[in-house]
Formats: sequence, structure tokens, C-alpha cells
Amino acid sequence: MSIDALKDRIPDYAKDLRLNLGTLANDVSLSPQQLAGTFVACAIAARNDEVTRAVVAQFTDVLSAQALAAAKSAAAIMGMNNIYYRFVHMAGGEYGKMPAQLRMSVIGNPGVEKVDFELWCLAVSAINGCDLCVTSHEKIVREALGSGAVQTAARIAAVVHAVAVTLEAAVALED
Repeated sequence: MSIDALKDRIPDYAKDLRLNLGTLANDVSLSPQQLAGTFVACAIAARNDEVTRAVVAQFTDVLSAQALAAAKSAAAIMGMNNIYYRFVHMAGGEYGKMPAQLRMSVIGNPGVEKVDFELWCLAVSAINGCDLCVTSHEKIVREALGSGAVQTAARIAAVVHAVAVTLEAAVALED
């Protein structure tokens, strides 16, 4: 399945998502690797099997095995960090001063350019709603790639997540 096939599965009431998905899949404001990795990391974070399979199929030829692994790693590590740092932010107090004591070595050595990994972490953090992580990754991405890249990552996160939610609802309502 590809993104075109995925677009065909989006109900008519969500045609804006269909159009946005197509536009973003062909975006040229990011490098091909940055675009593909952002889509893959967001699809994994959106937790929808159909979306994940379609996105990975669409971009598998764009990403090296190492870049694909890094995009998956961004989704995985942010799945952990977004929960932990969102807790730290919500709870406040002494938790912000305590070491996390969680292994995060992939952040230091992701296997791709650091800015690409940061971009993917930013997009996943937007989906997961972690203020501290969004703020941290946004600063790095904005300084390296500009605010346009930040916005594109946020747009991809928003659309991929919305497509996942919409397809889950479509399946639930078919019964």
C-alpha cells in the first residue's frame, strides 16, 4: 500500500486530509530523507497499522536502512521521553532537578545527521503533546533549518495523526 492507496481509504467527510496528505508527501521544503523520516516517525507515533505500512512502503526507497532505523528510533525514544518529560513538567517541583536515569544513547548517536533526527523527534513530540520536548527540539531544528522546516514537521505530524484517527473511526463505524 502507498500513500495514494491510503488517500483512497480516507472518507469523503475528511477530504481535506486527503488533499493535505498528498501535498505534504510531495513537499520540497525538506530534503527527501528529512521528509521521508518525518513521515515514518509520525506514522509510528500515530499508532495505526494501516498508516504505518502505507507510509513505510511509500518512503522505503528514499531512506537507507540506517535512516529508516533512525526514524523508527526517533518514534521509539520519544514514545518514552515524551511521557517522562511531560510528567516532569506537569508534576513540577523536585522532579525537574532529578536525573532521568533512562537510557537515551540513540539521541547522541542516531545514525543520521543530528538535525534530521531532531526534526523527527520534534514531529513525534508534537503528536505526543510534550511541551518540554517540543521546545527543546524546535530550538535545534529552527536554528539549523529555519522555522519553515519546523512548521512542515508540525504539519506532517498533524495530518498523519489525523489520518490515523480518521481511518480508525472509519473501521469502527463499518461494523
